[in-house]
Amino acid sequence: MSHALDASGAGSDTPNLDFDGTTPYEDYVQADVLTHLQHLRSDDPGEMVFLVTTQVMELWFTVIVHEWETAARALREDDIPVAMDALKRSLRELEALNHSWRPLAQLTPAQFNAYRSALGEGSGFQSAMYRRMEFLLGEKSASMLVPHRGAPRVHAELEKALQEPSLYDETLRLLSRRGLPVPQSVLDRDLSRRYEPSAAVEAVWTDLYADPAGAHADLHRLGEVLTDVAELVWRWRNDHLVATRRAMGAKTGTGGSAGVTWLEKRASKNVFPELWTARSHV
Repeated sequence: MSHALDASGAGSDTPNLDFDGTTPYEDYVQADVLTHLQHLRSDDPGEMVFLVTTQVMELWFTVIVHEWETAARALREDDIPVAMDALKRSLRELEALNHSWRPLAQLTPAQFNAYRSALGEGSGFQSAMYRRMEFLLGEKSASMLVPHRGAPRVHAELEKALQEPSLYDETLRLLSRRGLPVPQSVLDRDLSRRYEPSAAVEAVWTDLYADPAGAHADLHRLGEVLTDVAELVWRWRNDHLVATRRAMGAKTGTGGSAGVTWLEKRASKNVFPELWTARSHV
């Protein structure tokens, strides 16, 4: 391997361009793999941006799942600073994810129809990594494992995530360990089911928010970061709804979903619900 040296043998400003085999950049990033994952199924030039944007979203899902799993593990270990760092990183990642809608946000029905048939039965609700995001938010549903029965590794990962505490479950367990009156029925709930709001949990958050500089100031700050997460998730769902409504109106979605109707129901729900309702009582 050659080195960037001038005539005197000293280093120069010229970067090293000669490597044995692939470049260190390629070895680390795997750019050649990433940029050859686009297998178009139509002749329409607009399909490329749709496919790449969807693949970029999958990468952001992967990063966000990593952050939220890191945060959940840190909360389980009472390490709030590590959890906060991971959650704050996820805010910037959620913002980038939400901006991913912009290349698709103004698709007309004719433009989308030009390659829609290439999707076949494919639909975003079949995304396993997005499902893991939803599970971490407490949006559990065993039926959402069914589409993945043909992929054993993916199915096993989802089944594990279904049975594990969500990010919010770990938060409530932390609140309980700090002496706050989270009901035992909430702590012992069936983790494989969707989280349901609790008036008692709402009261716990109400007390925390009524005294933001008190003995549990760090928990108040944690609640605010989780609220930031919930807000960006809500914005993601709404951006998805608007982009879909613009591209296809009220037609049945790909994969047989209810399309806009299904997305409207999703957009009307808040994750970490008591963090929102408690504000009415402070």
